[in-house]
Amino acid sequence: MNNGERIYPLMDKIDRDILNHLQRNGRDSFRTIAGKLGIAPSTVMKRVRELESSGAIKGYGAHIDYDRIGFDIHVIVDVKVAKGKLQLIESRIARHESVQMVFDNTGSFDATVIARFRNRSGLDRFLKKLQTYDFVERTETKLILNTVKEGGVKI
Repeated sequence: MNNGERIYPLMDKIDRDILNHLQRNGRDSFRTIAGKLGIAPSTVMKRVRELESSGAIKGYGAHIDYDRIGFDIHVIVDVKVAKGKLQLIESRIARHESVQMVFDNTGSFDATVIARFRNRSGLDRFLKKLQTYDFVERTETKLILNTVKEGGVKI
């Protein structure tokens, strides 16, 4: 069970190799992964199950090309929040259907939001909505022009 403890001191090269493979090819079978790593399929299955139950693997999903399906506007929105109200504001922002990620951060702003929109009017509505939230003091929006790298890191 995942109680929030870090498991990396307990991971070995096989665990890291499996995680690296799954980041690139999450739909591969245990047999395929085993063949590529030179280990038994039963070992892969056991290790993956352990990594899932420990919380190291949080889930599986498709890598979507949002531009190809009409989400042409990709933004980073920095948000300055009144003292003591960060969690409240972040939880409200996180519920918005266009928001992909919300981060606490250091610096001049308290939170950073990554969001995607089909068009400028969707972005405009979102930003105007943000400004109506009590305790949002200020926002700064950056339009992402090009994604150079997106994805996992080598483990």
